[in-house]
Amino acid sequence: MPGDLNESLMIGPVDVPPGDPYFHGPQAAKHFYPNLWPQSPAELKPLYEAYFRAMGGLAEDLMALFALALGLPEDFFADKIDRHISRLRVRNYPAPLEMPKPGQLRAGAHCDYGSLTILRAEDKLGGLQVMNKAGRWVDVPIAPDSYIINIGELMARWTNGRWAANLHRVVNPPAEQAAGSRRLSLVFFHNPNYDAPVSALPGTFAVGEAPRFPPTTSGQHLRAQFVKTQVTETAA
Repeated sequence: MPGDLNESLMIGPVDVPPGDPYFHGPQAAKHFYPNLWPQSPAELKPLYEAYFRAMGGLAEDLMALFALALGLPEDFFADKIDRHISRLRVRNYPAPLEMPKPGQLRAGAHCDYGSLTILRAEDKLGGLQVMNKAGRWVDVPIAPDSYIINIGELMARWTNGRWAANLHRVVNPPAEQAAGSRRLSLVFFHNPNYDAPVSALPGTFAVGEAPRFPPTTSGQHLRAQFVKTQVTETAA
């Protein structure tokens, strides 16, 4: 399959304590690897570091709401996300200069891997679509001064599939309206601590019933999905 029509800057955790084995030991892998910043513009680094922190705080509030919605203590997820391995992706979708290849989109259909995703997007042609329960792609409206929240695969595993990781994609603008369709998105992929255990929560499956997903950890699941994606893209 042809590659997606976008470009991005990826940012990992911004407040990493020096010398702590949890953040720098072998199990930490590259989750806390120092970010590489361009030298200019000079204000880019502090701006996006502040945004990363703000999105981490918002994700913490959302996870507390998720816990209450699942009948759990409000702080149930607190010790599972206090050293999260989230990623902020600043994604640019340029206005197309030529016709896409067959099957080529701004972002192909996929589910997010982590617990939840916080998306801030511009309202431009060639936008986000999500697959509904009827199996049809529908446009996601962009409301002013708001975020779009996606459920990721780890939350689906925690809820034993009761909350689904939604399949979504970003489509191309109509060819006759391609000019001026450049679109910028800020995507915060919230991922729990790499050693956070993830298995079906109490009340999400009946007594004597086996959970739909085997137990895992945040780090194990993310690594498996990254490797799977890289292998698939290389083979393609």
